Amino acid sequence: MPVSHYSLSLSPNLSFFYSPHPLFFSALFTFIPLLSPCFFPPQLNQTNPFSFFINHFFCMLPCTSLARAKMKRYVYGTATSGFLPLSVSFFFFLIFPLGFSLSLNQTSTMINLAQHLNIPALSWDVELQTNPCLWKGVHCSSDNSSVIGLSFNGFGLSSSVFLSFVCKIESLQSLDLSNNQLSSIPIRFIDDCGRIPGLKLLNFSKNALVGPLPTFRSFAGLESLDLSFNNLSGSISLQFGELPALRKLYINFNGFSGSVPVNLGKSMALEELKLSVNSFQGEIPLEISKYQNLSLIDLSSNKLNGSIPESIGNLTKLKILILSSNNLVGEIPHTIANIPTLVRFAANQNGFVGRIPPGITRHLRFFDVSYNKLRGSIPSDLLSQSNLQTVDLSYNLLNGSIPENISTSLIRLRLGSNSLNGFVPSSFTSDHKLIYLELDNNSLTGLIPVQLGYCQSLALLNLAQNNLESQLPMELGNINSLQVLKLQLNRLFGEIPPSISRLQKLSTLNISWNSLTGLIPPSISNLQSLAHLNLQGNNLNGSIPDSISSMDSLLELQLGENQLGGRIPRMPEKLQIALNLSSNLFRGRIPNTLSQLQDLELMDLSNNNFTGEIPEFLTQLGSLTQLTLSNNQLTGIIPEFRQWVSVNTSGNVGLINATKTSNSAKSLNKRKSVVLAVVLAVAAAALAVGVSVIVAASFSRRFLKVNDQQSQSGEDFPLPQVLQGNLLTTNSIHRSRIDFIKAMEAVTDPWNIALKTRFSTYYKATMPSGATYFVKKLNWSDKIFQLGSHDKFDKELEALGKLNNSNVMTPLAYVLTVDSAFLFYEHAQKGSLFDVLHGKQENTLDWGSRYSIAVGVAQALTFLHGHSSGPILLLDLSSRNILLKSLKEPLVGDIELCKVIDPSKSTGSLSTVAGSVGYIPPEYAYTMRVTMAGNVYSFGVVLLELLTGKPAVSEGTELAKWVLNNSKQQDKWDHILDFNISGTSQAIRSQMLAILKIALCCVSISSEARPKMKSVLRMILHAR
Repeated sequence: MPVSHYSLSLSPNLSFFYSPHPLFFSALFTFIPLLSPCFFPPQLNQTNPFSFFINHFFCMLPCTSLARAKMKRYVYGTATSGFLPLSVSFFFFLIFPLGFSLSLNQTSTMINLAQHLNIPALSWDVELQTNPCLWKGVHCSSDNSSVIGLSFNGFGLSSSVFLSFVCKIESLQSLDLSNNQLSSIPIRFIDDCGRIPGLKLLNFSKNALVGPLPTFRSFAGLESLDLSFNNLSGSISLQFGELPALRKLYINFNGFSGSVPVNLGKSMALEELKLSVNSFQGEIPLEISKYQNLSLIDLSSNKLNGSIPESIGNLTKLKILILSSNNLVGEIPHTIANIPTLVRFAANQNGFVGRIPPGITRHLRFFDVSYNKLRGSIPSDLLSQSNLQTVDLSYNLLNGSIPENISTSLIRLRLGSNSLNGFVPSSFTSDHKLIYLELDNNSLTGLIPVQLGYCQSLALLNLAQNNLESQLPMELGNINSLQVLKLQLNRLFGEIPPSISRLQKLSTLNISWNSLTGLIPPSISNLQSLAHLNLQGNNLNGSIPDSISSMDSLLELQLGENQLGGRIPRMPEKLQIALNLSSNLFRGRIPNTLSQLQDLELMDLSNNNFTGEIPEFLTQLGSLTQLTLSNNQLTGIIPEFRQWVSVNTSGNVGLINATKTSNSAKSLNKRKSVVLAVVLAVAAAALAVGVSVIVAASFSRRFLKVNDQQSQSGEDFPLPQVLQGNLLTTNSIHRSRIDFIKAMEAVTDPWNIALKTRFSTYYKATMPSGATYFVKKLNWSDKIFQLGSHDKFDKELEALGKLNNSNVMTPLAYVLTVDSAFLFYEHAQKGSLFDVLHGKQENTLDWGSRYSIAVGVAQALTFLHGHSSGPILLLDLSSRNILLKSLKEPLVGDIELCKVIDPSKSTGSLSTVAGSVGYIPPEYAYTMRVTMAGNVYSFGVVLLELLTGKPAVSEGTELAKWVLNNSKQQDKWDHILDFNISGTSQAIRSQMLAILKIALCCVSISSEARPKMKSVLRMILHAR
């Protein structure tokens, strides 16, 4: 009799011994000593599962190795001969539950499965751990008698052959295969696993599944099916129709098309349905209301049109209804207000018209209908419901006043970009939990209510672009949690109250374009978290307080269009975004204190009374990209700036271009030659002597000057003191070419700087072999680099060096010095995307190149976000750190920043770790967390740069905000595109419009509405 049959014939009579009991343990330790003198010899077959039990079970016995061997041979021999003495049978089945209680069939299957997978991350070592119930990802029943769950989440599986073993486990209830690289679901798996009656959960999410959806036959007990975040395509009709127990279906983030499926389970038991981020078309089907158990419907980010069916109100168990980012029209049905269980309704970014139904928030906690065409006034009861937490009505056509009765439970209220009038509500009390209040871009009048000072939880207050006419209430200084205060473009008057200086958490203060008067209060320097200060466009006078130099977190200072004068004090050295002192009353020479601003990108000193020459130090500001000196009284020769710096010096009559000077010199020399010809015959001898003396003296001075410069160079730029250097690449060519000493020589010369990003400086280093590399210096800023642990640094970089993606800059080597880290990369000869798009090389990118760059960057981010050991996030993604090997081959850089920067060690504001302005997602101001959704937002801005040809920030306006404001009417999208590109052909225009829709999804204000990078890449590839 075969072993497996023999064991099964014994098990019914000995079922008592399969359940652990305290008597087993006493019997075990009583029985073991009697078996010490063990005997008998034959050889054991290791492939036999019964032999496996014998080998691994007896290793636990407290016998000598000889005794164990004798006992194993005895048990094996008697078992294979068809007879097992009762005492031995009793002993085997008594002890068996203590090692493992699975049936022989299941254990054999698990062993075969372990041998076939052979994945180190699983740690399924049958030699070290003989009980499969203790293996990672294996879940057994409470009595350890059967395997009921397997989880292979995130193990990099790409082959589906192993699934045939999985389907042999007839007790299986859940199978999690998420976050792998599986490309297909085999038909054999559908057939075999479909016969497992107890299989309830099947998860294939976050894989690489492609092609049409298979039909799920059988699967009588399947309750939850997750196929989300894949690349499945085609239409859906009857693929789920035969599933009798289906309760949860997730097929979001794929490429499905056609109409919304309605055959979703034979018994109509469906409770949760996620179809978001696909290409479903047509109307929302009426049949969906027949699924009376539905509690969640997510149809967002598709191409649905038509209106919401009235029958949706019949779903009395519905809790969440998400219809965002479609082409839905018509009015929002009033029946939605009748669903007693509904807590979230999101229908933003559609084309809804009409009025907001009264009573719609009766049961809701989250209500979002932003970016529509809703008209009329806000219902008087809409904001007063006791459960309400979030209301977003922004970017509609609403008018009338804001209701005074606002629920104390409300956390976020967004009413911006409407046509609301009347007053800002003044009914706020200390009981209000409001954190975000955005009423910007309306027609509100009157005063800023002092009652806002009672809202102690308020983190963001945005009343910008209204007609408010009042002084700044001193009570605003009581809002201890306030981080963002935006009051620009109103009619505010009076002085800036000193109480504002009490807002210790404030990171953004914008009171620009009002009618404020008086001085900038010196106490403003108390705002040590302030990163953005914008006071331009007022009537402020006096001088800039000297204490401003102590504001270590300040990145942007906008003081233009005022009446400021006097001495310009030393500025905070971390100023990065802009220093704007334009249109004031400053006079005299441009002060040398500005030479400290090595991180500054934009400087505007125009429309003042500056005199003297343009100082040479301005040419040495390594991060400067735009310098505006127009309409002053500057004189002398305009110095030569680096190629990426845009300089405007118009309106300075005393300035002379270097090229004009050269031409004037040539003209003067010509005239001199005529004079010399006349007198040459008379003074030939004297001239010859004179020239000889002059030439000799000139050579002498030049020789001394060169030697002096060399001496100074050696003193000013000593070689960095190297602590550690390591080659990371396995490529023998790079390993032979990289010369650490030559590289360190290159980084001592500022003229080798190729580009600068927010956190890095790239040097061009030519090796003795003639090969060129980028040597990137991590800027030592704010003591946030974790260079104290060299081993950790080495380990992180070693892992990054093993990455293999043609669009990702991976480090080839590194050098650690006393105060910096230098990383080596392949040289990208075309420079940065920013330089090509917006610098001296602009207009060199046709649509084919721009599209290729978009695809390449999307591929890089998809690769990084889907990394097997966990997503690699980018701390700073911008067009400045996207380098170009060619005009169609991008390289995403600065991938190591999230690994080597520790925000918790920052001595200043955490906003300094946010990345480049214009690319920072809006939620970062509150969460201070770098996320995949945040990276998607930054990528969306890069897409907009490629589509519009505009930089991320232009004239103080962020590109993403400009595009969102101008994209409300789809028929005007052509005006957003770069006409030099879109006007070349209708096909290119159509492709650019398709990419624009993707970019708008990426820069959605709501992080939840943004697609994953895998879906973004798929959509971009399908757009052409």
